Amino acid sequence: MNRLADSTSPYLLQHAGNPVDWRPWGEEAFAEARRRDVPVLLSVGYAACHWCHVMAHESFEDGPTAELVNAGFVAVKVDREERPDVDAVYMEATQAMTGQGGWPMTVFCTPDGAPFYCGTYFPREHFQRLLNGVSQAWSGQRAELLEQGERVVEALSGPRGLGSGPAPADADLDAAVALLGRDYDGANGGFGGAPKFPPSMLLGFLLRRHARTGSAEALRMARDTADAMARGGIYDQLAGGFARYSVDAGWVVPHFEKMLYDNALLLRAYTWLWRATGDEAAGRVAVDTADWLCADLRTGEGGFASALDADSEGEEGRYYVWTPDQLTEVLGADDGAWAADLFGVTEAGTFEQGASVLRLPADPGDTGDTGDTGDTGDTGDAGDAGGTERHRRVRAALLAARAERVRPERDDKVVAAWNGLAIAALAEAGAAFDRPDLVDAARGAARLLVGVHLRGGRLLRTSRDGTAGPSAGVLEDYGDVAEGLLALHAVTGEAEWVGVAGTLLDTVLDRFGDGEGGFYDTPDDGERLFNRPQDPTDNAAPSGASAAAGALLGYAALTGLDRYRGAAEAALAPAAALARKAPRFAGWGMAVAEALLAGPVEIAVVGPADDPDAVALHRAALAAAPPGTVITWGDGADDNGIGLLRDRPMRGGAPTAYVCLGFTCRLPVTTPEALRAEIAAAATG
Repeated sequence: MNRLADSTSPYLLQHAGNPVDWRPWGEEAFAEARRRDVPVLLSVGYAACHWCHVMAHESFEDGPTAELVNAGFVAVKVDREERPDVDAVYMEATQAMTGQGGWPMTVFCTPDGAPFYCGTYFPREHFQRLLNGVSQAWSGQRAELLEQGERVVEALSGPRGLGSGPAPADADLDAAVALLGRDYDGANGGFGGAPKFPPSMLLGFLLRRHARTGSAEALRMARDTADAMARGGIYDQLAGGFARYSVDAGWVVPHFEKMLYDNALLLRAYTWLWRATGDEAAGRVAVDTADWLCADLRTGEGGFASALDADSEGEEGRYYVWTPDQLTEVLGADDGAWAADLFGVTEAGTFEQGASVLRLPADPGDTGDTGDTGDTGDTGDAGDAGGTERHRRVRAALLAARAERVRPERDDKVVAAWNGLAIAALAEAGAAFDRPDLVDAARGAARLLVGVHLRGGRLLRTSRDGTAGPSAGVLEDYGDVAEGLLALHAVTGEAEWVGVAGTLLDTVLDRFGDGEGGFYDTPDDGERLFNRPQDPTDNAAPSGASAAAGALLGYAALTGLDRYRGAAEAALAPAAALARKAPRFAGWGMAVAEALLAGPVEIAVVGPADDPDAVALHRAALAAAPPGTVITWGDGADDNGIGLLRDRPMRGGAPTAYVCLGFTCRLPVTTPEALRAEIAAAATG
């Protein structure tokens, strides 16, 4: 075993038995490189990464290759999910040097951490030649390597923000919708070509845009993309949940890893779509994805694991794909043939070795088959996209058969930011679909974060088995966790979550500011790298700046404190620039801007938690309010420090609701019908 054996990172533990003498990231590793007078080999990846596994099997588990590494380098292994700051600065260097990035990321550095040669995956023979070449250059051409490292550090040093300015205006967001329309794939949904990633945050923006302005184009792109993804192989047609991306433009063949952040963001988007349209398929996908999150990613401590691997039994996708013969073996000849036609399983296959990824190109017809359906895990109230008993029965049988296969490994570390996304999504889905168990799951994750990750107002990035990891939280952790806690408060009325969110956001303002209205991704007292990362773009998940802006705006609407609203508006400046130039990289920032332009609408429900009339008002608020609305619920006796509840009494002793903009409220109402009318009036200006 090497020095990774005591790590809390499943990715590092995957390499603990390598013959490579890996060390974790830290000053000790660089001090050893200085002592030995050798370069550092930095390898960055994550536990569910397919090509990370390939390079590990080919090179890091290979004795001769390990000898080359150990003889000429100090080898450092980093989990990008545990140390996103390290990943960010070296990925920027990799992209600058090579024009592309990805994982595993392979970087050769000086003992001071300056990168002088970068790449991603290297086949074993290529990697061996590279190791020899770098070792020889270090011995004979060191001055050139040191100079190269200095040039890279100098070029990448300095602020990474897009400058200050106003938050996005309607004209900016109109331009964004137009640009997205030009990039929209009218045949397959989504934006751009292959590989195609689920545009989760763009869906959120488009749905908020439709809710506020009535944009039919925004709704069309969101709805058609959501439908295409739900019918494709990127969506698990048996258990629910989405894979990381599609290798093709038609959503047919996924890259099979399943990530918590993708599924949390998509769960929220499909919930919003169902609320906007009542689309049964959207409801089914939302509830099935929520159930999958709770069944497959929930940890024993109540949090949510980071990911499921793409591989099982050493092969990518083996757990998920089917042949016609396999369908027949499980279902029999008649149902097997019917399922092959339904799910697009062919003799030629859509994947490798004649296997196919299950899709749902068309809804199954009504066969009249009402046989024993078994326990399918279908969505009940949300509806079933297939609509037939035969589909239910076949799906249940295939899911049971698949459960007998070797399952992909799970990366069971809990990442604070991604759990914040899951808390928001599960709380809102629980309210929308009347699923208290989903709200309980959100509450359990929140308690884990507060109990294990939060110390003295500061967040730790990860935990595993209830033990916190060593890495400090970054900006996205603070923003996403605060957003999740505020969403949980909206659904439950529990005031404790607002207080914790305020603590986190105070840390954001005190420790992460760049002095120009923006934010760095790391705190001012964090570890110093050769560049302090600051990426304002939304990529696979909301940027730290966008996440912080959304939480700050919601908290300002609850408290009435200008400090937080002003900070939210300033943090949205990059989204305004991106909206007009590259809106695909500003999805969450633009969604937050929609809430800002809407007010946001504020709803205060006042009445005892055990009063049926108060419960009815709260449910009406949750059901009728457009996404981005800020909702609170108090008992009328104590405002718990929440400004929106202050001086909002019950009317005539009856539970009462107030619909407000900027703390200026419309007439108080006491019935769900009147509340829905007030919400509609406020939302339309």
